[in-house]
Amino acid sequence: MGHVDHGKTSLLDSLRKSNVVENEFGGITQHIGAFSVNLPSGESITFLDTPGHAAFAAMRERGANVTDIVVLVVAADDGVMEQTKQSIIFAKNAGVPIIVAINKIDKPEADIENTKQMLLQHGITVEDYGGDTQAVPVSALKGTNLEKLQQAILTEAEIMDLKASPAGKVRGRVIEASTDVGRGRLVTAIIQSGTLRKGDLLIAGTTWAKVRQMFDENRKPLKEAPPATPVEITGWKELPSAGCEILQGSSESQIKDAISWRKDNQFKEKEDKIFEEIEEKQQKLREIYLERRNSIRLKGYRRRSMQKKKESEAADTSPQLAVVIKGDVDGSVEAILNCLSTYNSSQCRLDILRYDVGEVNMNDIETAEVFDGEIYAFNVKVPNDISKMAERKEILIREHNVIYKMIDDIKETMTSRIPKEEVEDIIGEAQVLQSFPFHDGKKQLSIAGCKCVKGNLLLSSPFKVIRDDETIYRGSVVSLKHFKKDVNEIKKDMECGLRVSDEDFVFQPGDYIVCYESKMVHTKLDWNPGF
Repeated sequence: MGHVDHGKTSLLDSLRKSNVVENEFGGITQHIGAFSVNLPSGESITFLDTPGHAAFAAMRERGANVTDIVVLVVAADDGVMEQTKQSIIFAKNAGVPIIVAINKIDKPEADIENTKQMLLQHGITVEDYGGDTQAVPVSALKGTNLEKLQQAILTEAEIMDLKASPAGKVRGRVIEASTDVGRGRLVTAIIQSGTLRKGDLLIAGTTWAKVRQMFDENRKPLKEAPPATPVEITGWKELPSAGCEILQGSSESQIKDAISWRKDNQFKEKEDKIFEEIEEKQQKLREIYLERRNSIRLKGYRRRSMQKKKESEAADTSPQLAVVIKGDVDGSVEAILNCLSTYNSSQCRLDILRYDVGEVNMNDIETAEVFDGEIYAFNVKVPNDISKMAERKEILIREHNVIYKMIDDIKETMTSRIPKEEVEDIIGEAQVLQSFPFHDGKKQLSIAGCKCVKGNLLLSSPFKVIRDDETIYRGSVVSLKHFKKDVNEIKKDMECGLRVSDEDFVFQPGDYIVCYESKMVHTKLDWNPGF
């Protein structure tokens, strides 16, 4: 675990002499991966590679709760960063011991001692400083000290006396869940006790499976999976949620009874939650009623009715974006929804019509069509017939394989739907030093004798005059002179004479003249998804 780009997957690649990182879009891990590393001693270590990006906090927390030991990867040139701190908290909350791998020691700017000091500030005291946390300086790129890191893990496991019986009923944990074309519903799991075999009956959440096939992380078929084995399992009736506990059942009837009981409990919990929400809404309504009653007494019924009508009309015309979310695995959809849940603004309403794991399908098209929505597909295929149908129905399908780029795309789309507002870019500023009367033969006019103190004054641009912090004139300038010469531009520190189009306007010494450019821009979206 650790911060994004601190080399977790690269370290794992070096340990298992593979190249996992090349398979991750954007150079960042976006799934929890489960891998076994065989050691020269004949022993093996199973690693869960959790994402470091901010969007995948739930995955990191789930990883900490499933594992026995957390290897905290900290880059020696960066030190403790935001997701490093978060990983420490998750590990402590889960009661899991930490081993620190101080990575990237090959870099010239690496500072191992400073990294240890930073860890100390966050409650991690390494052995060199009198603590009990092992810290191993490594280089995933050069392969430095990998054997020491492996030995540190084995030593910690020996101290903890980690043992799991291969006999008895299977118990495990869902790491990830997805739909695979050709293999169907697929669950990546860690077996924690017992030995999983083909034909075994499993329950996870409110779904179950009769194990049809098993694969290792390289998609090679497995006949059995003893404790600490990462395994991909097919044969699921429905996809369980990532993080669910897996238990082995004795018969289909026993499993179906257990699922029925769990669903009843879920319904009761949901019902209780609904009642709580109703009570909360009723309380708010009571507060609104009292507030409106007092408002009626103070302002009168008619004024209130008009205000209510205006508010209703404003609400009906507010911009919105309706979306369908499709993801490759349950964890990806979870991370996307977590990011989107941080959005809370009246500028543009975000409606999530539906979300699911798997390819974009007919139901997604129909849902988007009914609600005039768009489809966001994360790392999944869009079949040709679905793509053509979406094109005919003028429904946008936006495909992405990097989560933060997908979130940025949603933000940009929402921003584009917010009505533009007028903003002023200041081109130049001038101070009126003196006001001169001027008679053009018909009427006496006011000329400002001023000095440009900032930027440029352009004859072609609009101007405003500010007096005592109040704008008292907006409009054009009809005359701009440098000495007696008519000019189109006055630069900084130049003096000039200036006359506005309003013939009745009279300048006063101390007035501030601002030359500006007016343009329409989209309001910045008030949303920070934690990137």
